[in-house]
Amino acid sequence: MRRTTGLRSALAVLLTLGAATLGLTSPAAAADAATESSSARALSPGLATAMQRDLGLTTSQARARLHQEAAAAELAPRAERAASQDFGGTWYDPARGTLVVGLTKSGGPAADSVRDTGASVVRVAHSARALDAAKSTLDNVAKTDGAPMAVRSWRVDPRTNSVVADVREGSEHSAAVREFLAPARKAGLLSVRRAGAGQTPRTFAAGTVGGDPYYINGNTRCSIGFSVVGGFVSAGHCGTAGSSVVGWDGSAMGTFAGSSFPGNDYSYIPIGNGWWTTPVVLGWGTVSDVLVRGSAVAPVGSSICRSGSTSHWHCGTVLAQNETVNYSQGPVYEMTGTSVCAEPGDSGGSFISGDQAQGVTSGGWGDCTSGGQTWFQPVNEILNAYGLTLVTA
Repeated sequence: MRRTTGLRSALAVLLTLGAATLGLTSPAAAADAATESSSARALSPGLATAMQRDLGLTTSQARARLHQEAAAAELAPRAERAASQDFGGTWYDPARGTLVVGLTKSGGPAADSVRDTGASVVRVAHSARALDAAKSTLDNVAKTDGAPMAVRSWRVDPRTNSVVADVREGSEHSAAVREFLAPARKAGLLSVRRAGAGQTPRTFAAGTVGGDPYYINGNTRCSIGFSVVGGFVSAGHCGTAGSSVVGWDGSAMGTFAGSSFPGNDYSYIPIGNGWWTTPVVLGWGTVSDVLVRGSAVAPVGSSICRSGSTSHWHCGTVLAQNETVNYSQGPVYEMTGTSVCAEPGDSGGSFISGDQAQGVTSGGWGDCTSGGQTWFQPVNEILNAYGLTLVTA
């Protein structure tokens, strides 16, 4: 089924870029293969405008940042291997324009090896292994006994070298919160951040309204994430296995073949009935439609943009990885936190950094008028979970 706006624009992008060749990227290849430098391609028309609006950048600054972030994403796995047991985490530092690696020893062979990769080195007190273990302990408690709703989320923050828990303001010293966070506190790794009453995470599904969505069982609207061979991926809270799906024009697309929520927040929808897949993220007229060329993970601190059927195109930065978000329906693990806003109906939509697919919109707080925060489920996890292959240009 051909859409009269997005897909026609997407096909125009493919024709305009003539040299682009449709390809397929498996999750394993995406994790290991080096990505083409963003500097080799022109900045997508309109993308600079979105980055200027949401990140306060000029066109030249946006172009330079995308180039630096692509290099940082490519460098991160090698830098982590070079750090070995001294590894304390990585992040992109926009002030330096480089990847930063935390090391428990700022000198010695590991530090020299990391610097040889081109990354900067910062001394930290705790290893990533210790921080991940403390965070995993909280995850295990949540899975077994649940988590207090006053604890909004928890994550490892490489920049502060701590396990950060966002707790509803005024509840920091309650018995339930203190008991839940005790393992990380006893390990000396906990940092508590107070969250306002309006900062409670929620999913971004919505009732049926106009726009360019897909509809589940006739009464829920969500947004398409990324094309995979045979269909597309989206958020798990949008529908359960067997739920029927129709497109923006009401014609049948398919049914949910797999869905997981809470715990995870992802789904896979095979398509047919004349619909086809394209390696495109819609720009909604704010920017030109963006071609997807891979799924290399953007480090913390990188710029990132989101496309959804309600609030369309917005940008921000990656705030955290492997964060646990405590929704009213239960915790969701291994999420990525961002400063990008979203609104009901944006659930399942695409998060992309440069031309690299990052994940599908899960939920957040706030809106695109007053601002807020949004989390996504990483796309490589979804590809691995269902054995899918990302469609790329």
